[in-house]
Amino acid sequence: MTRTDLWTGRFSRSFVYALLIGGAILFTVPFIWTFATALKSSEEFASNPGQLIPRHPVWSNFPKAWTELPFSRFMLNTVLITATTTVASVVSGSLVAYGFSRFQFRARNPLFYMLLATMMLPGQVTQIPVFLIWRQLHAIDTYYPLIAPAFFGGGAFNIFLIRQFFLSIPKEFDEAAMIDGASYFAVWWRVLLPLSGPVLASVALFSFLGQWDNFEGPLIYLNSPEKYTVSIGLRMFQDSFGTNFEQVMAASMIHLLPTVVLFFFAQRYFLRGINLSGLGGR
Repeated sequence: MTRTDLWTGRFSRSFVYALLIGGAILFTVPFIWTFATALKSSEEFASNPGQLIPRHPVWSNFPKAWTELPFSRFMLNTVLITATTTVASVVSGSLVAYGFSRFQFRARNPLFYMLLATMMLPGQVTQIPVFLIWRQLHAIDTYYPLIAPAFFGGGAFNIFLIRQFFLSIPKEFDEAAMIDGASYFAVWWRVLLPLSGPVLASVALFSFLGQWDNFEGPLIYLNSPEKYTVSIGLRMFQDSFGTNFEQVMAASMIHLLPTVVLFFFAQRYFLRGINLSGLGGR
């Protein structure tokens, strides 16, 4: 390698690192501004809303935002729905993916292509028919419309992601387990799932984020305030206390914090699952 090639490589890496750092800063600024605004008093925010570092942090904005509305109840409802749908999406999605990746049956490929085609269908197209179905089942103002779909695969993307990962696992593992007397269910539970930690973590993260931030579903199906989720409670808080902008930002941080913490600890598994499933451009 010549000196010119060496300098070119260093310049390319430095440019990429600078670009990544700049992008990270660009995407981090709104989060920092939200947190800084949540620590300001009403007077300081009105005088200088663009200042990132508050002169006198007001930590009491967080307990005020928490107690103005029953956020503890909203949080409990959201945790219940999110935890149930996350576990159900991982289990049911892996079962469906197991069938598509390991079993040979008639119309397997057409069924799989039909499943993928549902990803191209906008949710607004099926919104009214699905609502009418749940109304006929007397499930309005219950959690069933929010939780039940997770028990049927959790979405086409989850099934596709897990199937791609299962296809990368040699079938010799299945055959070795069956020689030892394992059933099909035991192969799925004891062989494939333990080897699929990264992709299952990715699916769990997708499901968690999708349900935790779900605003449209609870807005359509829930009518009783005691059943509201955090996203609906945040909107109620904004409507009721919109003039207290610093408390609105504090409530937003309460809603945002669990997702940030989860992604911070799970990002390694998330990125590894994307790469190993064939969606990382490799």
